[in-house]
Amino acid sequence: MNRTPNVIQPLRIADAKKALRHVFVRDLVLNGRVGIYDAEKAAPQRVRVNLDLAVREDAKPIGDDYAKVVCYEQIVAKVRGVVEDGHVNLVETLAERLAGICLQDPRVRSARVRVEKLDVFADAASVGVEIERESPFEEI
Repeated sequence: MNRTPNVIQPLRIADAKKALRHVFVRDLVLNGRVGIYDAEKAAPQRVRVNLDLAVREDAKPIGDDYAKVVCYEQIVAKVRGVVEDGHVNLVETLAERLAGICLQDPRVRSARVRVEKLDVFADAASVGVEIERESPFEEI
């Protein structure tokens, strides 16, 4: 029997009627210090981050203007900064922090964040958490 590993597929977030664009980051693998055990505090381990952002589209065309979009390069840089910022005990804490940086941009209506530790169990591809948070900003 040929088994294919589960591959995380992008969510169906983009919605023309709701004027939403889907901005995502898929399978970003970084070294971070996450965990409650001494070994996890002593050395970094691989964590995988997936982000799905529902971004409110402006009524006006973007006109190929970089300033008019949520930039995934900037999001990835901020994610790297948070993961490299120091030790956290829980993947839940890391996921909350990542959702918070994504929601700093008022165009982001919601953020779904998945954080996985990749090297915890030899017989499991990963363990982790997925959360979804909504924007604190009111709809304009």
